Amino acid sequence: MPMANPKPQPQELPSPERELVHHVRDALSALPAYFRTATRIEGLDGGELFNLSAVLGSAIEVQVVETLNRIREVWDPSNRWPRHRFVRSAQTFPDVRLVAHGKDKDPHIALGIELKGWYLLSKEREPSFRYTVTPSACAPQDLLVVVPWRLKNVLSGAPVVYRPYIEQARHVAELRNWFWTNCRNTRDSLDQRQVKPPKERVNPYPLPKTKIADQPANDGGNNFGRIARITGLMDDYTSSLRA
Repeated sequence: MPMANPKPQPQELPSPERELVHHVRDALSALPAYFRTATRIEGLDGGELFNLSAVLGSAIEVQVVETLNRIREVWDPSNRWPRHRFVRSAQTFPDVRLVAHGKDKDPHIALGIELKGWYLLSKEREPSFRYTVTPSACAPQDLLVVVPWRLKNVLSGAPVVYRPYIEQARHVAELRNWFWTNCRNTRDSLDQRQVKPPKERVNPYPLPKTKIADQPANDGGNNFGRIARITGLMDDYTSSLRA
């Protein structure tokens, strides 16, 4: 199928956001070395573990936030963001924000992270989450982070995390729409391959309950947002971890 539009590319960031994102990426890449959790799972069979994956994923998100705040020296080595701290906000996008609070100032959000968990021993051989957020809801410096995990003793023990997948959140959203419209293997007509943005205007760091999802004109297989299926995005990463 001929490609009607050029492939989206990651956005170049201005300083100091570029430096901050660089250091936050370093901190996220170091998660396996610093990750600590008191969560322990015992006495489950395989089927029960699959049912608990969502709950364990939420617990891992909490621990990721605590870990990032504990290793501030990694993501803020020059102390340029002394008032900022990572906070989790599960009901909004992105669900982790680097926020500063002051008595005489409104909260300032320097960066957002949308966290997704990936249970490495799941029945599917790729991450199954759906990422449907519209690009305009993402600030240029926001990140999509996929954290792979398993239990230490396979069916029991504490969660163990692996090197996460990290990419610009807006870039992934743009690439998802481009792939859906131009590249996926389908017999749908051009109008059936279109992606529609939310009716209301969406800005970065939207309020809770804001409608921020893009909608495909036709999603017969409920696959829109399965970014792990986008050719060339996560292929090498998922293959290396599954190996």
